[in-house]
Amino acid sequence: MPTPPAVPPHARSLAVVNEEIRALLEAGGLVSPEGRRRYEELLVEWAAVVRGDAAEAA
Repeated sequence: MPTPPAVPPHARSLAVVNEEIRALLEAGGLVSPEGRRRYEELLVEWAAVVRGDAAEAA
């Protein structure tokens, strides 16, 4: 059975990524194209961290 890709050791914690997402949303950062792009990047990072956490728990 293939194993899921591991989160790189330099990956930020889920709490840190969540905080950055919250700050972006609270500041209305999704209005600009750059803000939307950053939000999408953060969601990808968040998902990778969650997958890494799940893999470690298994």
